[in-house]
Amino acid sequence: MLDLSSLRTGREAGPEQKVYDVVIVGGGPAGSTAAIYAARSGLSTVVLDKSIAAGALAITSKIANYPGIPKVVTGLELLEIIRGQAMGFGAEFVTAQVLSADVISEPKQLQTSAGPFFGRAVIIATGKMGRKGKIPGEEKLLGRGVSYCATCDAAFFKDQVVAVVGASREAVEEAELIARFAGKLYLISPGEKFHTEHRFLASLESNPRVEILRNTGLREVLGEDRVTGIRLSGPGGETTLAVDGVFIYLPGNVPIIDFLEGAVEVTEQECIKVDRERATSIPGVYAVGDVICSYIQQAVVAAADGAIAAMAVERYLRGRAKVRSDWA
Repeated sequence: MLDLSSLRTGREAGPEQKVYDVVIVGGGPAGSTAAIYAARSGLSTVVLDKSIAAGALAITSKIANYPGIPKVVTGLELLEIIRGQAMGFGAEFVTAQVLSADVISEPKQLQTSAGPFFGRAVIIATGKMGRKGKIPGEEKLLGRGVSYCATCDAAFFKDQVVAVVGASREAVEEAELIARFAGKLYLISPGEKFHTEHRFLASLESNPRVEILRNTGLREVLGEDRVTGIRLSGPGGETTLAVDGVFIYLPGNVPIIDFLEGAVEVTEQECIKVDRERATSIPGVYAVGDVICSYIQQAVVAAADGAIAAMAVERYLRGRAKVRSDWA
């Protein structure tokens, strides 16, 4: 992975670099709703989202209780409706993984797989699908063959042997990208089925350089200075595969906040602490949705968080004494 240490030192935005009023990290119901309210308020708004298919809502198969949507829809369909509304007000959506963030500097800086982004305010809406329990060897070899981002690292494995572990749509999409570079690719699902009927899955199944392993769990990432293999358990027992890299897309249930590098105050459960306006301990930085570990975790509650934070950002940036209400 790219060494970003030289980019975390408070670099100013150049004259050609746009500074957004608000940068939203995460495009789920909280982040996308925040984009609706921010863009509609006339704030220049960009949403940085690793994948529309990566969040908790996107992998939900049936939604029947979201206000204003009387028919049963998938989580992904609902998300596309919310995003479309945000884009209609002028919000931009960029597919990018945020690698690090300097939220202390002015403007605030986010280094991503699509380059740097700058904002006067930031809303964190990255959700709660991070993993606390790492696979043995995963953390030690992160950046040395272990990756979570195909856009960032796929090209480094040209003509090499790579494993992609996960059954989500995100895993399938990432595998399709990696397959363009790798000489051999193993797509490894912990269960029998993948959680998608994505066209990329059919493409991978017909690719002679791709081998799909089902009902197979990742038990260990092997190697000293870099990845040399993985240990798996499957229907036939344990086995070892020699690979040069492994991309891991396994679900979890802890907030995804590692890119903040401890900048904001968190609870004992690693949830971001916020006030009633969803403001964090850093001025101009807000957090919404599952990342703040609300008592009730529902799409409509996350969306409400996004609306609250966006209105608070508008007040913060324009120096208002109170949040402006639509019906006032």
